Amino acid sequence: MNREKTAYIGVGSNLGNKYENIRQARNLLHKSSAVSVLEVSDLYTTEPFGNVPQEDFLNCVFKIETSLNPEELLAFLNNVESALKRERTIHWGPRTLDLDILFYDDLVIKTKKLTIPHPGIEKRLFVLIPLNDLIPDYIHPVLNKTCKTLEEELRSIDNSAVNPSGLFL
Repeated sequence: MNREKTAYIGVGSNLGNKYENIRQARNLLHKSSAVSVLEVSDLYTTEPFGNVPQEDFLNCVFKIETSLNPEELLAFLNNVESALKRERTIHWGPRTLDLDILFYDDLVIKTKKLTIPHPGIEKRLFVLIPLNDLIPDYIHPVLNKTCKTLEEELRSIDNSAVNPSGLFL
């Protein structure tokens, strides 16, 4: 059996019952024998990223432990998205569920199908704020800055609305 690895999964939903979509995603991940959800950040209501008009998102980050390698984890997360009716029709468009591998231990991977750390973390407050709930002192393995520093730098130039939702998983 593979040694368990730690990964951080960005989670978002803006179609249907957003809270229920995220709750079901957590439960589906946790039901797998290859994944354990260890922690969940606070939930945040956030403005959509990109230029597609749509509802606000509910976002959080899951800290997981997994025996899956990064490619297997990506396939597993895609299956969870499909189970919760994710449709890939518009880039950065509305979705029932979005699951992104943000970090996987300290690995740096760039293939056609997978980039870890997830590209653009440093440009997305809706990712950095929940990441900082869990790992403010984690050093991004490519940018060599802590998540806390990345958030502080981005807040100085980005005033996107990222608000506590008042909901908890």
